[in-house]
Amino acid sequence: YADGTVAHVYLAPDGRWRVPARLDQVDPAYLDALTAYEDQRFWWHPGVDPVAIVRAALSDLRAGAVVSGGSTITMQLVRIVEPRPRTLASKIVEGVRAAQLELRMSKPEILEAYLTFAPYGRNVEGVETASLAYFGHTAERLEPSEIAVLLAVPQDPTHRWPRPDHAAALAAARDRVATRIGLVDATRADVPVESHAMPREAAHLAAWLAGRARREGDVVTHLDRGVQGIAERILASERARFDDEGIHNGAIVVIEHATGNVVGLVGGFDFWDAEHGGQIAAFDEPRSPGSALKPFIYATAIDGALVLPDQLVEDVPMRWGSYAPENFDGRFSGVVRAEDALSRSLNLPFIALLARVGVEPLLGELRRLGAHHLDERPGHYGLSVAAGGIELTPLEMTGLYAALAEDGVPRPPIVIGAAPESGPAAFSSGAAFLTRRALSLRDRPDFPTRRVVGGLSPAIHWKTGTSYGWRDAWALGSGATYTVGVWLGNLDGAGSQHLIGGEAAGPLLFDVLEALGELGRDASARPPPDLAPVEVCALSGRVPGPSCPERKYVLARTERTPTEPCPYHQSIELDDASGLRVGPACRAGRSTHTETTVVWPANVRRWLEGRATDGPPAWVPGCAVDAGRVTIVSPGEGRDVVLIPGVSPTDQEVPLEADGDGTLTWFVDGALVGAAVAGERVWWTPSEGEHAVAVMDDAGTTAKRNLRVRRATR
Repeated sequence: YADGTVAHVYLAPDGRWRVPARLDQVDPAYLDALTAYEDQRFWWHPGVDPVAIVRAALSDLRAGAVVSGGSTITMQLVRIVEPRPRTLASKIVEGVRAAQLELRMSKPEILEAYLTFAPYGRNVEGVETASLAYFGHTAERLEPSEIAVLLAVPQDPTHRWPRPDHAAALAAARDRVATRIGLVDATRADVPVESHAMPREAAHLAAWLAGRARREGDVVTHLDRGVQGIAERILASERARFDDEGIHNGAIVVIEHATGNVVGLVGGFDFWDAEHGGQIAAFDEPRSPGSALKPFIYATAIDGALVLPDQLVEDVPMRWGSYAPENFDGRFSGVVRAEDALSRSLNLPFIALLARVGVEPLLGELRRLGAHHLDERPGHYGLSVAAGGIELTPLEMTGLYAALAEDGVPRPPIVIGAAPESGPAAFSSGAAFLTRRALSLRDRPDFPTRRVVGGLSPAIHWKTGTSYGWRDAWALGSGATYTVGVWLGNLDGAGSQHLIGGEAAGPLLFDVLEALGELGRDASARPPPDLAPVEVCALSGRVPGPSCPERKYVLARTERTPTEPCPYHQSIELDDASGLRVGPACRAGRSTHTETTVVWPANVRRWLEGRATDGPPAWVPGCAVDAGRVTIVSPGEGRDVVLIPGVSPTDQEVPLEADGDGTLTWFVDGALVGAAVAGERVWWTPSEGEHAVAVMDDAGTTAKRNLRVRRATR
C-alpha cells in the first residue's frame, strides 16, 4: 500500500516466502541489536574478523568443544547462499568468499542481502517475512521481545520457529539473546507460538502487477488501505444478490483525480471463483461503455461551437444508412434541451451530435485522455460510439471521468510510480464545467431509487451506461476529491436483464462516494473565466432571430458560441376576419395583422411531448402559392434502401415524409403513391433499382430525390 504496509506477498520461484528487506524499512533498533549480537565490527572488517576468530578459538579451547564460530555477517551470508558441511575447511572457504564479497558489494548491500535471506524456519526467509509471519506486521517497528526473537531463531531455525512445542526452546534462546545485548523487558513478553498467514490482499491487482513487473522485489502502489477496504466490502456486500441475477463479475476503480493516483482497485467478487473467471482482473478488461461516453461528445461539441446547454436538439427517429438507432426506452421527445438530453442519456440527439463533431476527432480526444485500447485504424468505428459501439476498460473509463473532474486535463490512472507530465487539456474548462453541471442534475432516470436525494452534494456529478444486450452496467462519477468507476457484467459476455447502469451499478457508485465522505461535501461551483453570459432565444436556446419574443442569458464560451439563429419562431401575417394566413399576393382589400408563432419541423411535430403540434394556421384559399417550401425528410439524401433476403418487400415498406404545408402528395417514378398532411408518413413498397421520388404540396411546389434500392449481399 501507499503507506508502506504489505498488501500481498508471493512465493519466490524457489518456493520460499522471501520479502526483500531494505535498511530504511527495518527498525534501527533491530539493526543495532543484530550487529551487537552477531558482528560487532561489521562496519569495519573486510569480511573476516580476526578478533572474533581468535576469541572464538580461545572459547572453544576452554570449553573443549565448538561453542563459538567467529563467523561475521558476511560469512553467514556466504553460508546461506552457498551451503557447505560445517567443517574447518568450509570455514576457510567461507572466509575467502566473504572477502571477495566485500570487494564487490557495499556494507549496506551485504546487510540487506543477509536481512533478506536469513533462515527463519520452514520456507520463511528474511527479517521482513519473519516479522509478517510471526508478529503480523513488518519489521519497521519492533518491540524488544520481537527483536530478540528475530535474532534467536536464525541460530537454530529448525527447532525455534514458532509452534507450540518450540515455545520453551524459543523463549530460552530469546532470553539469552536479550540478556547478552541488554534488551530491557524483552523477557517479559510471550513468544509467538503460531504463524500468521502471509498478506494476500488486493489479489487481482497483485496478479495484474505480477504479470507486468516480471521481477522480484517490492512493488509500491498508490493504494490507500482504507479506500481499498471500502471498495472491496461494498462490492462483496452485493455478491449474493448479483449471483441470483446472473451477474458474476465486477470492478471498482477509485482515483484521486487531482493526481491521477489509483487509491482503490477491485477486480472482482472472488479471486478464487474459477467458474466465472475470478482470477481475471476485470478492471483491465475492455468492455462496451454504453452511454457513458456521451459527456465527452457533449464537451467536444461545446468547444466546437456546435451546441449550448439550453439549445433544443431533435429527439426523433433518424437513420444513417442502415443504422437506425433508438433511445433506451424506445420513446422520443421531439425536441429536448441539450443539457437534458445528456442527463436523460438520449441516444438520438447524441448520435446526431457525434455526426457533426466527427468520430475521429472524438477518438483523438479520448486517446489524449488515456484511452489506449482503441483501434488505430481510421474508419474502424462509426456513429454507434455514442451508444456504446466501442470498448474501453474500467480503468480507462474512470480515468476519463477523472479528467472531466479536472477541467479536461488528462488524468491517466497511475497505479505505481510517478505520474507522467500532463499533456494539454482535451477540452476547455468551460466545456468541462457545463458538462459537469448537466451530470449533476438529480431529476434523472438513472438516479438510484434507494438513495436519499436530499443528501446529495451539488459537487457530485455522475453518469451511468448500459451496453447493448444488457451485457455491461456502468456508473462513473466524481466528488470533490475522488472519481469512482463501477462496472458490472460477465466476463464471458453473457447478458442479464438486471445489467442496467442506473439500477445495478449506480447504487454501488453512491455507496462508495458516501463512504468516502463525498456526498455531503460542499465544493465551489463558480463558472471558470472562459464562460460568460450570452443572450439566446428563451425557447430554442440559440442566437435570437428577429421573431423571437422572449430572450434570456445563458453561460457560454464567448469565443466559441453557435451562430445559427433560432429556426422555430416565425412572423406570419393573418387575416383579421378569418384568422387564416395571407401573403403579398392576396393581402389587398383585407385587414391583416402580424403574429409570431412557433413552427416545428414536420419530422419533429409527431413526437412532441406536451407541446402544440398543429403548426401555423392554414392559408386563405388562393394564397398558398406564397408558401413555396417543401422538403423531403425521408428517405434521406444519398441513402440506399437495403432489402433483407427472404423477407417480402411488403414487410419492408419505406416511409416517405416531408416538411411543408397543407396536404403533400407523393410520387415514385411518376406513379402516385399517396397523400398525407405535412409531418405524416406515406408508405411505399420498394423494388430493386434506381427510383425517382417526388413530393408536391397544394401550391404545386415540388421536391425530388433519387433513391436506390438494392438487395443485401450474404
